[in-house]
Amino acid sequence: MHFNFDFSTAQILWTLTFAALLVLLVVLLGRERAQRFPLFTTSIAMMAVLLLTTQLLLSRLPRFTGTEIFLVLSNLDTLIGLLVLVELARRSFRGLGKIGWTVGTLVVLLIGVVVLLLWGHWPAWKTLTASSELATIRLMDLAVDKGILFSSVLTVELGVLVTLLGRRYGAGWRSHAQQIMIGLSTASIAQLILRGSLQAIGTYTHVHSQAEYDHVMDLREKLIHGNNAAYLCVLVWWIACMWVDEPGASSAAAAAGAEPADREDATSEAEPDEAESPEDSAAGLSPDPPNESSSTHLND
Repeated sequence: MHFNFDFSTAQILWTLTFAALLVLLVVLLGRERAQRFPLFTTSIAMMAVLLLTTQLLLSRLPRFTGTEIFLVLSNLDTLIGLLVLVELARRSFRGLGKIGWTVGTLVVLLIGVVVLLLWGHWPAWKTLTASSELATIRLMDLAVDKGILFSSVLTVELGVLVTLLGRRYGAGWRSHAQQIMIGLSTASIAQLILRGSLQAIGTYTHVHSQAEYDHVMDLREKLIHGNNAAYLCVLVWWIACMWVDEPGASSAAAAAGAEPADREDATSEAEPDEAESPEDSAAGLSPDPPNESSSTHLND
């Protein structure tokens, strides 16, 4: 039997990634993880919207209009990604003091700024300040490019810190905060590898024929597919991790559910004691000393 599949690798990866994003959203909402990680849930929803817009909408719009929509959504997604890092840092290091928070934040930001300044090309100031529609698009594209780089570097730094120190300050192994950070760090490392590889290809590759050009473009496409496949694996990791409760969560829920039952039992046990018979009431009003049965009742 012979099957003809007219789907390319990019289409298959897009379909699987979009489906994984929807499944992850269902898990986050259904398992009540969205209440604990609202910004992370928002970032996943934003990624699904961006992916859907890129695949289905941009090809049906004029070039400039589609590019502007894509860049606006990409900048918004980058901003949400930075807020996700703040959310995860607060949950992972909730046991850290103010001095540790300040020093750690400054060190992480300093490393990120240094990498941002030294990695990649920065356009001339005249290009950034030119008053034209094309210059605006270039500025927005620069913000997306540098924002993704800055966010990726910060994510890798925070992932290392959470892995090494999270257990000590509030994000132990198999905690959802640490599992989310492991996924984000993996995706960011893949993104940085892709960026470095593409820059190396553009810098050190010299094309002299059509065959060499096709080879370079094929290598570039494979690198992009590898990055997309890595992100798909991260989504599968998040789905599995978010479905499972954190260690101790089930026992804590069981203890919380046992408290009302214990209170009801204590109340039911106390009710027969509180209901006194007329003879007990009369004995209580009598000036004679209480008998053996009444003393036992009082001791109880």
